[in-house]
Amino acid sequence: MSDEHLRELRLSSEHLFKGRLLDARRDTVRLPDGGTATREYIVHPGAVMVVPILSEHAGQWDLVMERQFRYPIGQVMIEFPAGKRDALEDMWACAQRELKEETGYSARQWARAGVLHPVIAYSTEVIEVWFARELTRGERHLDEGEFLDVFEASSSDLLGWCANGTVTDAKTLTAALWIQMVLSGQWSLSWQATSV
Repeated sequence: MSDEHLRELRLSSEHLFKGRLLDARRDTVRLPDGGTATREYIVHPGAVMVVPILSEHAGQWDLVMERQFRYPIGQVMIEFPAGKRDALEDMWACAQRELKEETGYSARQWARAGVLHPVIAYSTEVIEVWFARELTRGERHLDEGEFLDVFEASSSDLLGWCANGTVTDAKTLTAALWIQMVLSGQWSLSWQATSV
């Protein structure tokens, strides 16, 4: 099936703001019907999210999670370790770095689950979803100005928090779906080894 009847063509582009994280742009586009419109969006370097599995028993996982204050919404959120990709950084290397920096854990086994686009209406951001197991605890190395709590939770706890609205973070909700589907046997993960 062709998508050509839906595509928009960029006619011009301007930078509105360039910061350490955000690169805001405004484009003028040609619409499929020949008209024009303005599109404002954020260019993002990409990110990773890691689902660290401490153990598996009785059809569920014990997971490493975080609590972190998110300034734009003014709330402490329950999330998985995640972070922005450095320039030209390999996504698997980014996943390993973020897990170690934020939680102190290293993993012997990794599986790339897939990608998610968290805010398709106004950002180019893509987040690669990684699962990690056979964890070894070490020392955390948080970024300057980064404050978060690391804690353990079961996959049942997580699914309950998603159901009752305690967890509202899009990437964590996506991870909960992946967890549920893998534990049910409907989806699989392809594990690869790395040294810690």
